[in-house]
Amino acid sequence: MKFRKWFIPFFVLLFLWPYSGNTPAAAAATDIRIILDGEALSTDASPYIKPGANVTMVPLRVISENLGAQVAWSQADKTATIQKDGSTIVLTLGSSAVQVGGSTVSLEASVEISSGRTMVPLRFVSEQLGIAVDWNGPTRTITLTSGSMITPSLPDTGAVEEVPPSHLPQPPAGGDTANGLRGVWVSTVSNLDWPSKSSYGKVEAQKAEYVQLLDEVQAMGMNAVFVQVRPSADAIYPSSLVPWSTYLTGTAGKDPGYDPLQFLIEETHRRGMEFHAWFNPFRASTGSDASKLPANHVANQHPEWIVKFDGKLYINPGIPEARDHVIGAIMEVVNGYDIDGVHLDDYFYPTGETASKKFADDAAFKSYNAKKIATKGDWRRDNINQFVQKLGQSIAQAKPNVSYGISPYGVWRNKSSDLTGSDTKASVTAYDSTYADVRTWIKNEWIDYVAPQIYWSMTRKEVRYDLLADWWAGEVRGTNVKLYIGHAPYKLGTPEIGWSSAQEIIDQLEYNRQVPEISGSIFFSAKDLRKNPLGLIPLLQSYYGM
Repeated sequence: MKFRKWFIPFFVLLFLWPYSGNTPAAAAATDIRIILDGEALSTDASPYIKPGANVTMVPLRVISENLGAQVAWSQADKTATIQKDGSTIVLTLGSSAVQVGGSTVSLEASVEISSGRTMVPLRFVSEQLGIAVDWNGPTRTITLTSGSMITPSLPDTGAVEEVPPSHLPQPPAGGDTANGLRGVWVSTVSNLDWPSKSSYGKVEAQKAEYVQLLDEVQAMGMNAVFVQVRPSADAIYPSSLVPWSTYLTGTAGKDPGYDPLQFLIEETHRRGMEFHAWFNPFRASTGSDASKLPANHVANQHPEWIVKFDGKLYINPGIPEARDHVIGAIMEVVNGYDIDGVHLDDYFYPTGETASKKFADDAAFKSYNAKKIATKGDWRRDNINQFVQKLGQSIAQAKPNVSYGISPYGVWRNKSSDLTGSDTKASVTAYDSTYADVRTWIKNEWIDYVAPQIYWSMTRKEVRYDLLADWWAGEVRGTNVKLYIGHAPYKLGTPEIGWSSAQEIIDQLEYNRQVPEISGSIFFSAKDLRKNPLGLIPLLQSYYGM
């Protein structure tokens, strides 16, 4: 059968529950070995015996980017639909049957969710997919045999049910931490998260503050930090291209007396956590007076690249040389430091333009429009597309193991503007307001991951969290682009709809677990997590099994 040919290797790969990221300590090893046709398969999700049913349950994780299968999860119906080559299989949570190519196949036990994983009976493998299963108790090994060596169906008294329950671990009690990126944004701009103003010029104090920050967020379950190394066309590291950040000493351009970035990376890696260097690409200054900036600041070296808008200075993305300057500054870090990733926020073009308040790039539109793009909006998006693509190519060429991702605004486009957009009513969108054509980045795989800032609750009707999570999952489906979700603990305790309880964050994380494409979460920001808003910290610790 055509369906069986593709589904056998598909199901075997579903034993794997890969961690989406590069954290060395992220995967929890299991003492149960799985062998397929003589080759060991690595898995961080142990099989277990379903209590009372004497049925072996194994984890199901859809790896659509590896297999080319289209996968969709419906939270409303609690069904996972897998399609390939005209064949369809539908698994329903709690159901005692599965639909295979339109036919109903009975299962010995229901599909179930355990610690965020979709678990299915192993007998289903042997009876429906032609894979023989054998358990060796002394060596704690599950051997799978596929192909013509076996018959499509095994008798009712197969090896699966003969496995003594004591030999296989039971389902985890909860709080499994083996899977997913769990990151936190650490803002340096305006000394929001690190370092504090009181530590200006005090090397040991700044180091101690960061150690304390890591102690606290790691204890909550975080395994990655996204540290803002370029707040405003400056640097928290010694650079030949941009000046020292004012947020280290209180004086822009002043050497803090050490290399903060090197210390941050070493301290983060010492704990087995990932360090992602976060860059604000085009913000030149949070103020509007270039005379207060160092002589080697881009606003003074290239005033022709600068646009003043809404009391701030921006590097004009429409000027190719300006874009190359930003890429050069980022690559200085890629080439000079042992970072795990390059991360960009959503500062491309600023939001807030009105009929009377415009971002003054008319001259650039006329001078740098070799493609003769008709509208300024499309031209702006093309400028950002060129930047995103070129930066990704530069990173991949220099250090292919460094991940590259962007955190855009949480709504790409409203359905009212584009029928393929989300069913939302956001006043700001990535495509129309910041000129970030994220769909193009994903489709062309110019980035390794996307981390939309879905900073709304499950009950905010205009921009409902679950609808947006599903929409973004659909965008990455079938690509090699991972999806992380940006969460907003900073809103807990605010009057905005849905943020009166810390359970809101946990509910969002639980929802993520039901969407196969979501590979992790990033929280904004460190200071807000550390404040323990509405008792969030113990909830996170319980959820992540800390």
